[in-house]
Amino acid sequence: MKITQVSQMGERPLVGLLSVMFNKDSNEDLLIGPGNDDCAVLDISGEECLVATTDMLHRKTDFPPEMNPWQIGWMSAAVNLSDVASMGARPVGLLMAIGMSSDTHVSFVEKIARGMSDCAKACGTTVIGGDIDTHDELTITGTALGMVKKSKLLKREGARVGDKVCVTGFAGSAGAALHALQHGIEAPNSFLNALLEPYPRTEEGQALAHSGAVTCMMDTSDGLAMSLHDLADLNGVGFRIYESGLPVHEDIGRYVTSDPDEQTDFALYTGGDFELLFTVSPDKLDEANNACDLSIIGEVVEQTAGIRIERKEGTNLSIYRKGYLQLGS
Repeated sequence: MKITQVSQMGERPLVGLLSVMFNKDSNEDLLIGPGNDDCAVLDISGEECLVATTDMLHRKTDFPPEMNPWQIGWMSAAVNLSDVASMGARPVGLLMAIGMSSDTHVSFVEKIARGMSDCAKACGTTVIGGDIDTHDELTITGTALGMVKKSKLLKREGARVGDKVCVTGFAGSAGAALHALQHGIEAPNSFLNALLEPYPRTEEGQALAHSGAVTCMMDTSDGLAMSLHDLADLNGVGFRIYESGLPVHEDIGRYVTSDPDEQTDFALYTGGDFELLFTVSPDKLDEANNACDLSIIGEVVEQTAGIRIERKEGTNLSIYRKGYLQLGS
């Protein structure tokens, strides 16, 4: 069947198609181009480089109905700042564009802007500009900028067989919180905020970059399983993940499900966790542990071994390429 619509192709293949086209254009200042990493990277001086990323969010698909305008603004900033964090960079500015219907209340927009500003300040930067326009659906596009020394820049590429696989924070909390909202499960704000007010790991990203222990890194906003597959494809490796090592928050068991299999599914296959997934040289685990709190969830293996999870009862199962996707894929 000939693919003629974006819904037939899906997000990642479409990004790949466009990236090939854009990467044909020469740019002597470009170190990492479209589609190759969480951010594009520009050479701006002898020692430092500029990282830049952009993301678009929509009312219907990206903001749960329970999300207030301040949280909408926070989320819109966080999704971009998380990409900067994954490169080990220091955020230096946010550009935010808001499209909204003409009958939107000014106070609603002010609260969105305050959420953007508060998230930026929490990550050590500010909103430095943007744009507003009328639109049928609330649509927010952010562009985040960051700075990092070339010698400290972290990329998706670099994992080696024998490296340990690590994550910051918890896995599956945002997905479980969304499940709770969608199914009318009562849960405290402290749990729901994993989804509604995700915190970008900008400090942790910089600390890990300075540690010299990390061989590759990306964020987990599309889900842990999807991120593992992305890293495996790029690095030509496989992963052995230990179910016992997955950092699942106790609140998932308390409010959502006590079934260990379902908890593992939340950890692997749901998106919205703006955590960092990274590999560490085994001889530098101490340096990584000193940089930030982390969980060791597995190790890098040969590509022929695939991407598998070692269950607590001793069985091994494949980890599927499944997570948060757009464009109908």
